[in-house]
Amino acid sequence: MATELEELLGFLSSPSPPIKKAAVNIVRDYTGSEDGLRSLGKYSNVVLPSLSRLLSEEKEVSKPAAEALVNLSQNSDLARRMVEMDMVRKVMDNLYRKDCDITGLLVMLLVNLTQLDAGIDSLLQHGDDKMHGLYVMKLVRSFCTSSSEKQGDPFEHVASILVNISQKEAGRKLLLDPKRGLLKQIIRQFDSGSLLRKKGVSGTIRNCCFEADNQLHNFLLISEFLWPALLLPVAGNKIYSEEDTSKMPLELGSALSIEREVLVDHEIRVQALDAIYLLTLQESGRRAFWSVNGPRILQVGYEDEENPQVMEAYERVGSLLIQENGTGEASTQVSD
Repeated sequence: MATELEELLGFLSSPSPPIKKAAVNIVRDYTGSEDGLRSLGKYSNVVLPSLSRLLSEEKEVSKPAAEALVNLSQNSDLARRMVEMDMVRKVMDNLYRKDCDITGLLVMLLVNLTQLDAGIDSLLQHGDDKMHGLYVMKLVRSFCTSSSEKQGDPFEHVASILVNISQKEAGRKLLLDPKRGLLKQIIRQFDSGSLLRKKGVSGTIRNCCFEADNQLHNFLLISEFLWPALLLPVAGNKIYSEEDTSKMPLELGSALSIEREVLVDHEIRVQALDAIYLLTLQESGRRAFWSVNGPRILQVGYEDEENPQVMEAYERVGSLLIQENGTGEASTQVSD
């Protein structure tokens, strides 16, 4: 005899819209507690496919279904089941429907799924030469064009997806592919007023810099966007002298010659300094850094820094530059 929960899950496939709506709302509420998640987890082979089918329905049904899946995907075992049942493809198909009105929830679901290696592979479309990278390209395009929408910023959490996929070599190589130009587009979002976007951009840049030993040329191709994104957060709040700014690219020099707000988030400053460190491990990276008067910027920024973690990150780069002998390579001290 079926249990009450089994009967409830059966109603998710009811042909009656009111019954289906009531059932999905109850299931959504179940996912709000640990006990509910455990109970539903025992029926994952029923609840996950049923909820995924509801993502394409009217908002009164699709929204609680998406909320339930977001909650369920916080459990790594259930997230793994979702990836195995091709949830990433289903989410992307629904995300780019013309009438999709649960965009933010679907993006958050992808954030959770890409915390797994298998989820990253699925989003990268690993193994499909014809489609490889298409999903990521769509997400980056949406990320870079959605911030001004009146109903909020539905693609804001793509920032976290980019950090997730850039933790894997395959993801970094995709983002660094100069033919696709994805990292260049992403970097330009550092000017956003959203802290989540800023942290996502800085974290993605930092992760991608682990490829600096063999892809430095691709970084230098976008240096006019890269250096401001890395150096402005760690430049402090002093107005730089004309002598200092005359040795910098126009965008950097102009920004540092006027009063500006200090970036208060210390995590972004650490990520920027980690990225600079990884780039300057390479001789040509150090030359490029000197060419934009980078050492002077770090010197000024360090003078007013108070956060111990950020100070340590400044000192790591400073030690590398001081020890430079023009030919040697220092060993990396930050972890991937």
